[in-house]
Amino acid sequence: MATFTRNEIEEGRRRLGELAQTKGLYIQLTLVGGAVMVLRFNARPSTKDIDAVILQPREARLVRELAKRVADEFEWTEDWLNDGAKGYLVGISEGQVIFQAPGIEARSPSLEQLLAMKLSAWRDDIDISDARRLLQEVGQGQKRDEVWQSIEPFLVKGDELTAQYAFWDLWETLYGTD
Repeated sequence: MATFTRNEIEEGRRRLGELAQTKGLYIQLTLVGGAVMVLRFNARPSTKDIDAVILQPREARLVRELAKRVADEFEWTEDWLNDGAKGYLVGISEGQVIFQAPGIEARSPSLEQLLAMKLSAWRDDIDISDARRLLQEVGQGQKRDEVWQSIEPFLVKGDELTAQYAFWDLWETLYGTD
């Protein structure tokens, strides 16, 4: 399985922005998942793909075509940039700009939304490690119930109980009982 390092992600997004500019397009993305953990937190060296939401739905087809061109040029899989994580998004909060270049801008959602997504997914050691890192960012200096209330609106319906147990377990590991 191919993975993408910080440099490869940056090369791909730079090239995507260049291609967008030639079409008179300015791509706006919200990145989630592993790409955010690599780019914003240096939490791991690579990710298997770049999960993104294209914020201009009318341009989505063209953005996918340009992403395919990037994949061909770099000999990457066609799904290097994909919206596979959108099932874990409950709305889209506006977080920090992760990168901006001619033709493209990418943000992350709020830390609370990222944490809610990881707690809702809770599939493997990578999700657990990512959630732990995010909880360190969100929970510092706060009470458990305050943090829970800040992430609760972003939980995927049907995954609330799993997320709650995961949250409590991580909280106790990091901060003890509250």
